[in-house]
Amino acid sequence: ALGFWTSVSLGTKVYQAVKAREFSRTLRAKAAEPTPSAREAKAQSLAEGSVIGRLAILRLGLSTVVVEGAGESDLELAVGHIPGTAMPGEAGNAGIAGHRDTFFRPLRFIQKNDAISVTTSSGEYRYRVVSTEIVKPDDVGVLYPTKTEMLTLVTCYPFYFVGPAPSRFIVRAERIL
Repeated sequence: ALGFWTSVSLGTKVYQAVKAREFSRTLRAKAAEPTPSAREAKAQSLAEGSVIGRLAILRLGLSTVVVEGAGESDLELAVGHIPGTAMPGEAGNAGIAGHRDTFFRPLRFIQKNDAISVTTSSGEYRYRVVSTEIVKPDDVGVLYPTKTEMLTLVTCYPFYFVGPAPSRFIVRAERIL
């Protein structure tokens, strides 16, 4: 069991390092190239499992790449943008999911007014935490579209629960300019 955990943990760290480096190269290359059309950029960024950005909450020491998709294979290696929600930086509600026992573990210490930054190929977007709540797993209302730019982080709850968690921990943040 310890060997398996070590293998998975090491694989995840290597994936994060490689993908973060690739994303940084993409950002540098994008700055040097002519801007693609919005449609081309969105089509490229929405491929399942592709890296679409980086999420950071400095106060919590949380920094991770964000991939498109929230399936099990996506969330084993990173946090995932929930398909059907807005992209960070777009009008509406951008949903990002992550496992409570890996990338989103630090969320147990999140506080109102904490700063969250999401960097995509379109730019860096800053958000301020406005609330946290605990909901049932089937309460998808937290992901409904909004009129303003919102970021919703989703993880399982309670944080120290063994097995499939009975609830979801939701962090709501509004975009700040």
